[in-house]
Amino acid sequence: MSGTAAIIGGGVIGGGWAARFALMGWEVWVFDPDPEAERKIAAVMANAERALPMLYEAPMPPRGAIRFVSTIAEAVAGADWVQESVPERLDLKLKIYRDIVSHASSEAVIGSSTSGFRPSQLQEGLPDASRIVVAHPFNPVYLLPLIELVPGVKTAPEAVDKAKEILTGIGMYPLHVRAEIDAHIADRFLEAVWREALWLVKDGIATTEEIDNAIRYGFGLRWAQMGLFETYRIAGGEAGMRHFLEQFGPCLTWPWTRLTDVPEFNDDLVDLIAGQSDEQSGHRTIRELERQRDDNLVAILHALKGREAAAGKLVLDHDALLRGPLGDGVPLVTVRRTVPVDWTDVNGHMNEGRYGQVFSDASEELMTHVGADRAYIDAGNSYFTAETNIKYLAETLAAEKFFVETRVTLGAGKKLRLWHEMKREADGETLATCDQFLLHVSLETRRSCPPLAHVAEAVERLAAAHGAQS
Repeated sequence: MSGTAAIIGGGVIGGGWAARFALMGWEVWVFDPDPEAERKIAAVMANAERALPMLYEAPMPPRGAIRFVSTIAEAVAGADWVQESVPERLDLKLKIYRDIVSHASSEAVIGSSTSGFRPSQLQEGLPDASRIVVAHPFNPVYLLPLIELVPGVKTAPEAVDKAKEILTGIGMYPLHVRAEIDAHIADRFLEAVWREALWLVKDGIATTEEIDNAIRYGFGLRWAQMGLFETYRIAGGEAGMRHFLEQFGPCLTWPWTRLTDVPEFNDDLVDLIAGQSDEQSGHRTIRELERQRDDNLVAILHALKGREAAAGKLVLDHDALLRGPLGDGVPLVTVRRTVPVDWTDVNGHMNEGRYGQVFSDASEELMTHVGADRAYIDAGNSYFTAETNIKYLAETLAAEKFFVETRVTLGAGKKLRLWHEMKREADGETLATCDQFLLHVSLETRRSCPPLAHVAEAVERLAAAHGAQS
């Protein structure tokens, strides 16, 4: 699904929304009176265009255009989705919503990136508030999938359904928050952790770096895959959550935390926190930190994707939605993707083992194309690789786009031979080649045997079309 998105406010969050929509094939119209908005969004887009495609095996849709306009009316006219991401001032938001509602299509979903306001506050005084929802994202919007989707009392159910469909279509996870509450769900949780961290720094218990280390070296790794309650369920051992609660529940009454109190927010506290943060990370630019963050998120999501777990499962499912049929070209383009950052070695180029994965992925796409798909394998039949000969012809770097062209050079009985050429998308240079010989096998006997008739016929047709001699 693609369409037109209007982005009202082009800061860090608005820019992230623009990048997510554009990279998923949507046309994007941006309104932001900041004269630097175009430059700022271009910087966000550069990060997004490098990072997001690394998550997918499937080719990304053609990138949608991002255009900048001088009025809200121009931005929202004809838009399927309108996303407001202006500063957290209710008077400003209400003024903008009056303008949006006056000019947007009656079918458009109108979302707010607000982290604190309730949707009913945003709907107040509007002639038509039925399309307004809170759609609160997390930075970077182009990589993190969670969206807190909060309808107000005046929001139409069909607007919520449409919002879920659109958000899922661009690879995000809409968490339907059923009741309005200040700061929704995730930020209330984060605010509690943040408040306790401020006390630990103010009281001299820990520095900003020590607190960050406590998170990233410990429970943060568990939360990335299991969240909070599932983590504690395991902590209860074989008896599970009930035992955990019985064992650790009483400590909730102990005066460990200071969550009911707030440190005085004054210049001394700001200087203390800012000074420690500068000492911790001030030697690196924000752009350097963003790239490190994005590369690490890609690697983490990739690992979770390989295990079909947590946020990685979302990427895997969305990847499947992006896949299209191979068609009837000669040669067949069996792979079209971007080199993930976790595929590179200490030399900065793609590790040789990953070339094997690329060509394995190419052969699996070819197998699916001829009918030797997952169902065929589950029924006890498959092709096994018997021999490969890979030649490495040029360096392949992280974030480079490439494609693989595949020809069937032999398709006779149980024998299948493929010739793969991996090429850089930017200039068509051949990066590597692979001569791959496969045998059809029975998964029951683990011995070679002829393929079923429909697969054999498809292979023979391809071999003939690709100029092979059977």
